[in-house]
This record gives sequence, structure tokens and C-alpha cells, in this order.
Amino acid sequence: MSDLPVTVTCAPCCWGVDDVSNPHLPAWEKVLDEAAAAGFGGLELGPYGYMPLDVPRVSDALAQRGLSIVAGTIFDDLADPANRDTLLLHTREICALITALPAPPSHDGQRFAAPYLTVMDWGHDARDYAAGHSDRAPRLDDAQWSAMMDNIRAISEAARDEYGVRAVIHPHAGGYIEFEDELDRMAADIGPETAGLCLDTGHLAYAGMDPVATLDRYWDRLDYIHFKDIDPAVFDRVMGQRIRFFEACAVGVMCPIGKGNIDYAAIHRLLRDRGYGGYITIEQERDPRNQASVLDDLAASRRFLSDTGF
Repeated sequence: MSDLPVTVTCAPCCWGVDDVSNPHLPAWEKVLDEAAAAGFGGLELGPYGYMPLDVPRVSDALAQRGLSIVAGTIFDDLADPANRDTLLLHTREICALITALPAPPSHDGQRFAAPYLTVMDWGHDARDYAAGHSDRAPRLDDAQWSAMMDNIRAISEAARDEYGVRAVIHPHAGGYIEFEDELDRMAADIGPETAGLCLDTGHLAYAGMDPVATLDRYWDRLDYIHFKDIDPAVFDRVMGQRIRFFEACAVGVMCPIGKGNIDYAAIHRLLRDRGYGGYITIEQERDPRNQASVLDDLAASRRFLSDTGF
């Protein structure tokens, strides 16, 4: 039983749902069935276009399973100024959907009401192949960085001002906001009045940061949290290869929580001592063709977290 005022949720990426054009994705109703069966209190919407933009249909499906949608996701090229209209279209459609669905409950200590809009940069080969390698990952120049910040501000302000949705920026392996210097710069450039942070323990560790220290450092900006775990043997192997981030996930770099090298007992102590309340979403990215162990892996992660106090 949790001794924190939190609800543990999951995300469609646990079933390999990251790219809506992938022909191997499971049906969205199956994802809801298995999320409920594994004991989660809700889940994220997943990538734009995966679940139907149909409020009554999705509301009924959630209600039948005792679930709620705790976040929508922008997972796209945030660096290209020419992508602004598409980003804002998706922002508005996602926020319109998630705010029309039944609202997730709030918790003591929760700063902003769910659902959130998780904002992640993605879609750059040069960075994808350098995921986890700060020393060789190309950085945006000042003008390109400023353009990306402008896109993020536009997304965050539209979500906030038009829908009352809190945008939370998520550093992501293989994107242009991944490493410690980029997280620091982004947090300095975009203030808390505009957006919060969604820090992901697995992505922090993949990028060479200490998850506990980083959660603590950015505590005042931390509105939402993702949990993952990393298999150290697979991680060591993929760090020696030229490999895209999701290719590394397909060979098992992300493992059930408690079976990797991230210190969840220390994370629990930090969250308890700091008074975190709200939502924690677990993720274990995989190839969608590797469906056989999804339920077992999710149940193992949920059981481990429950035993750890979550």
C-alpha cells in the first residue's frame, strides 16, 4: 500500500506504442484492458492519433475499466520553426480531448490538476544515434535553440490559456533536450509560469544523470514524474553500438522496474520527504512485436513499486 498521496499509472509505450504508423500496434482497447488488469489507476493518452479523438467512445471505455487519462503527449520535432502550426493543431486537439474526458482525481501535494500535456522533442537522426552520448551529440546553435524554446512556449501557452492544461517538458533520449546542459538551459529559458517539468528516471539515467539528485535539484519545477528502469548489461552493450534509442528499447534496455539499476528506495525517500503528491507513470518501452510479456512485466513493476511504498 502506498504511503505517498500518488496514483501510479502507465502509458501505451509499455505496449510498444510510440509511432502511430507502426503496423504492429495493439488495439487501444486492449491497452486499456491490460492497464486495468495490471492494477493501474489510469494511463496516458499515448501518441497523437493512437486513441480516437472521440470523447463519448473513449469516456465509456475508460469508465468501464475504472481508468482515467492523466496526460496527453506532444512527441514531435520541436526544433523546426516550420512545424509550429502542426504542433499547435495537435496541442489543441489533444487538450480538447483530454479535458473533455472524466477528470482524474487530485491528491494532497499536487501542484497542478491532471491531465497534463507532456512535451517532448523527437525526430532527429543525428541525435537519435547519439542518444546517451553527450560527448558526441550535436547541439543546436543559439538561433535554433531559441526557435525550439519559442515552439515550446507557444504549445505551453495554448494549453494553459485555452484549455487550463499544465504543459510539462520531458527531456527525452534522442531529442534535443536530453543532457544535463540542455535541461539546465531549458529550465532557465522557460519559467514556471509557462511550463513545468516531467522528469523521467530512465531518460535521466540514460543521459548520464543521477535520477535522485536531478529530481531533487529540479524539485520546484517538478509537476509530474515518469518511472523506468534500465538493464545495466544491455545498457553497456548498446552504448558500444551505433543504435537508435528505440532500437535499444527493442533489445531490452528498459526492464521491469526493480530489475534494473535505478535506486527506487532512494527515490521513494526523496518524494516522501519532499511531499510529492499526484501522478507517477511507469513506462517500459519495447518493440510492439514483443507483446508476450507485457502483462507480466507491468504486474512485476507495479508489485515492486507497491512493496517499495508507492
